[in-house]
Amino acid sequence: MPLYLDYSSTTPVKNEVFELMKRLFIDDFGNSGSRTHLHGSKAKEEVGKAREIISSLFECEPLEVIFTSGATESNNIAILGLQKYGKSEKKTHIITSAIEHKAVLEPIQYLEKNGFEVTYIKPNKRGRIEAHQVTEVLKESTLLVSIMHVNNETGIIQPIEEIADELKNHKAFFHVDASQSFGKLNQPLKNKRIDMISISGHKIYGPKGIGTLITRDRDYKRLPLQPIIHGGGQERGLRPGTLPVPLVAGLGLAAKLISEDKSWWNDCKKIKDEAVKSFNQLDISINGDQEFCMPHILNISFKEYDSEALIVMIKNDLSVSNGSACTSSSYEPSHVLKAMGLEDDVIKSAIRLSWSSEINFDFIKTLNQYSSS
Repeated sequence: MPLYLDYSSTTPVKNEVFELMKRLFIDDFGNSGSRTHLHGSKAKEEVGKAREIISSLFECEPLEVIFTSGATESNNIAILGLQKYGKSEKKTHIITSAIEHKAVLEPIQYLEKNGFEVTYIKPNKRGRIEAHQVTEVLKESTLLVSIMHVNNETGIIQPIEEIADELKNHKAFFHVDASQSFGKLNQPLKNKRIDMISISGHKIYGPKGIGTLITRDRDYKRLPLQPIIHGGGQERGLRPGTLPVPLVAGLGLAAKLISEDKSWWNDCKKIKDEAVKSFNQLDISINGDQEFCMPHILNISFKEYDSEALIVMIKNDLSVSNGSACTSSSYEPSHVLKAMGLEDDVIKSAIRLSWSSEINFDFIKTLNQYSSS
């Protein structure tokens, strides 16, 4: 098999997580909503453990952790769930960035077609927005500010703490898509001015099909979110449906394990430093400000190479991507790199490498061999 270098797309499940899930699938398989017998009680206990773990990492209350199928659903609830409130309060202005994941942009575009006004902030050429850009477009009618923590294509860390500070005297809700940062860069997500946070399990060595939406109460009042699907009272009535207990427990354990891995950042950074050092001998451009970049993501353009052609050329040795997995089946030039104002040839030749802290350095030699041949 090729060496896997697409960890920003998805990660393998940790052995400890798999073993826990296996027990809950086969032995302790009860429904956490079944209150009349021990099987249900044991399942509910596992859900409670996961909720406690995740709430402790965000420094929020356990009831503020809403389990969903993943960050895409969490984003949809956070955005579409405010539609009724926004219209009733005549707050119909939304601020977001032009580099958000489609799971944020498309729900916002839906609201835009239904009477909401949207301001799309563009980053600089290094892939970063500035907090003052949010302040400059804030209105009295601003309902929501939705800015991702880490961009999934470039790895650039956005200034969510600074944006939270700028919003202290405004009532707009602040939502952060933290799919690429949670577990790896937790501290900024503890900021109490962030109202809603979306995460996915499969980005942190947990299972696919599970995530959370953090919904921090404001002034001891619940956020005015409406469910976008109906059919039960689970998750404070916001996300109905039987909880997938093995996935919930797997997410909790995966979050605990990666948050406790104190060497992850430095180990990944060593790999990146070695890769950048090696690639500097080639005709390349590294896309995004590396001063504000995650250590396990590198967006790089090999000039004179079309990214699709390069990916096909190396597919037997390396598994890489040229953008979000959600849009790769019908490739279009990256909307993220376009928003950064990069040249067309740089955009068309860009690929994303993303790794774990445990891989070896062989992929650098392989890419160098292809690029020099």
